[in-house]
Amino acid sequence: MPSGPNNADTGIAWRYHNGTKHSYQSVRTNPHYLDWSNRPLPFKIYPTLNPIRLPKEVPQTGMAALSVIAENVRPAGTRMPALHDLALLLYFSAGITRHKTYPGGEIYMRAAACTGALYEVELYVVCGDLPELKAGMYQFAPAEFGLRLLRAGDFRRVLVEATGAHPAVAAAPVTIICTGTYWRNAWKYQARTYRHFGWDNGTILANLLAMCTATQLPATLLMGFSDDPVNELLDLDTDHEVAFSLVTVGSTATFDLPSAPPLPPLHLETLPLSDHEVDYPAMREMHAASSLATAGEVRAWREPPTPGDAVELRGPAIALPSAPEEELARDAIERVILRRGSTRQFKREAISLAQLATVLDRSTRGFPADFHNPSGAQLSHIYVLVNAVDGLLPGAYYFHRDRRELELLKPGDFRRQAGYLGLEQDLPADAAANVFFLADLHTILARYGNRGYRAAQLEAGILGGKIYLAAYAQHLGASGLTFYDDDVVNFFSPHAAGKSAIFLVCLGNSVKRKQ
Repeated sequence: MPSGPNNADTGIAWRYHNGTKHSYQSVRTNPHYLDWSNRPLPFKIYPTLNPIRLPKEVPQTGMAALSVIAENVRPAGTRMPALHDLALLLYFSAGITRHKTYPGGEIYMRAAACTGALYEVELYVVCGDLPELKAGMYQFAPAEFGLRLLRAGDFRRVLVEATGAHPAVAAAPVTIICTGTYWRNAWKYQARTYRHFGWDNGTILANLLAMCTATQLPATLLMGFSDDPVNELLDLDTDHEVAFSLVTVGSTATFDLPSAPPLPPLHLETLPLSDHEVDYPAMREMHAASSLATAGEVRAWREPPTPGDAVELRGPAIALPSAPEEELARDAIERVILRRGSTRQFKREAISLAQLATVLDRSTRGFPADFHNPSGAQLSHIYVLVNAVDGLLPGAYYFHRDRRELELLKPGDFRRQAGYLGLEQDLPADAAANVFFLADLHTILARYGNRGYRAAQLEAGILGGKIYLAAYAQHLGASGLTFYDDDVVNFFSPHAAGKSAIFLVCLGNSVKRKQ
């Protein structure tokens, strides 16, 4: 196991994970309430910098959503993104797609789902010279749909060195850095926010990876990087905002990058998020303990194989049907993202087995990431609580991704239990099916150290984001939820014994709300 400053001390990850679990008792004894007068701004704003506007009228790919969320291939050859490509990627991953006005103000809805619609994940672009865009480090400004230039020059060498000379970074004309801002989410969710960094960054990346595939831009996700140089490049106050993941976009033939210019502090003014912030030290302790310090540690971190998710089949299994490509919904990825929302109410009616099979198959075929070794490996174990799927007994199942089979763990009508497990909400009780992501944190932390906690949460968020897209592509609804941690594990045990609950996505037919 790699030994960053505290990465090997996995007791820190366990302390954070166990300390942020939800239980029947914990939600009733937590005195937290929402101070709406102190709600944080949904945007990071540099008041002294004017954004470079991104083009709004750009060619659409028209690629079928169910195809691009499944493939995530790396096309051969070189591919340099133009400014309109960047506009497409940023809009359909983190752009504002609509807004709603209410008596207290407005809510700006983004392309990807986010816990509490608080949008704590920021995107930064680091690039060499591109068609219509000079080399630099930019912040994506969704409110203005533009890029704010924070540093002029080619800083890609910083990322090459921080990632231990990862070849995808060395060849990438563009790298997108995703950060998490603690307070913007902790205002509502307190210390559990660090889990949400993974979920909310993940749903953004599900969209981004799909759009990269649709535009034939190779992309690779990286969780292995030396934290300090990346945070320094972005000039972050790490008590408030931290780099969480990197995604390379595009590929060039050259690996000969210039030396990076100096990185003096920027001293740029940003508007305060709230009148005052409440500190939750457990989040910062968890992040610091999962940091890597040197390029050597980064290379060692990504070398060993991924533990994998293959599990022996022991019970009765149902082979999932595979619909021919021509019979699948052909809705374009852009249309699906614009249609996507978080379902607020499900009809208590069945979906088809083919619909569930398509969701599970297309969302779990893998994606290129430096913690997936070999390619296609996966950390998440997927359990499904079926309420109403035609051709499938109601009950609890385990999804064998390698076999495309559902193993029946126990039959029964568990709607009431589903509602309870999903923090006593109606959504999982009314949904046709509930997909739970569990992880063997014992094995993951032994393999990756505390950094593995970041990877497990992020992977579940990406797979959950793909479930959103696969559901909406078939005109279903979906919603991500929190849960009672240990009760989820107990419900799916003995099969799930020793694992930890990570994420939950419900799906089914939505009740259309009156406009």
